[in-house]
Amino acid sequence: MLTDVKNPPPASPPPPPKTEQRGFIAEWTVTIILLLFGTTTLVQAFVIPTGSMEDTLLIGDHLLVDKLAYAPSGPISKHFLPYENPKRGDIIVFRYPVDIHQTFVKRCMGIPGDHIKLVNKVVYLNGKKLDEPYVYHKTEYIESYRDNFPSEPNVHLFDSGQDMLEHHVVNGEVVVPPGNYFAMGDNRDSSLDSRYWGFVPRENIIGKPLIIYWSYDAPTEALSNPTIGMDHLVDLMEHFFTKTRWNRTFKLIHGVNVN
Repeated sequence: MLTDVKNPPPASPPPPPKTEQRGFIAEWTVTIILLLFGTTTLVQAFVIPTGSMEDTLLIGDHLLVDKLAYAPSGPISKHFLPYENPKRGDIIVFRYPVDIHQTFVKRCMGIPGDHIKLVNKVVYLNGKKLDEPYVYHKTEYIESYRDNFPSEPNVHLFDSGQDMLEHHVVNGEVVVPPGNYFAMGDNRDSSLDSRYWGFVPRENIIGKPLIIYWSYDAPTEALSNPTIGMDHLVDLMEHFFTKTRWNRTFKLIHGVNVN
C-alpha cells in the first residue's frame, strides 16, 4: 500500500492512556524480574573485606561470582551446562559453616578423601609436598598449631574444628570426609580457615569468583558494614579516581592446579 504524501490518511487515534501505562509498567516489571534473576541466580556481587586471601585478592576487591559453576545438575541441564565439583586449587565462595549468614572466600585445598598436614608452614597433600606460588607468609616465626597442623591446639577452636581434630585425623593428617572440603586462605599466616573451624560442607558452597569488576582501597571497617556509612560515602566522593585500583579492574580470577 502506497501513501499519498499530499493527502495522507487520517492518523490513527492514540491508544488509551491506561493501556500505554500498563504496557510500560509490565515491560519494566519483566526487566526487573530478569535482572533480579540474573544477579541472584546466575552471578552475584561480593566485596572482599579482609586480607585472608592476599595478595591474590585484596581488601576492597569487588567480585562477580559464578553461582552456576558448582550448582547441582538436573537431568537435562547436566548435558549442556558446565556443572562441576570444586577442585583442589579453586577459589571458592561459601557460607561460613560457623555462621551461614556470613560469606567467606578461600582456596579449596582438599576434596573428599584427601589427607592434609602442614609442617613448618609447608602443606603436604596426600603425602606430597606442595609448591604454592600463590601463598604469602607475612610472618617469619613458626606458630605451633597454625604452621604444624594438625597438632595440639594452643588457640581457640570452634566446636566444628575440635570435632575435626577428634574424629578426622589419621596418622597425623586430617582426612577430608565425604561431602566436605578443606579451605585455606592464601595469606596463610593470617587466615581464619579450616584449620580453626573444620570442613566446608558441599551445600555451603555458593560458587567461584569470575572477575574483579572494581577494586577500591578502603579499610575493612568500611567494607564489613552491610550499608554504606557516611564516612565511606564521603571517601568515595573525594577519592574515587585516586583510590580505585585501575590495574585490577576487570581482572579475571583463575584457580590453579593443586596436586
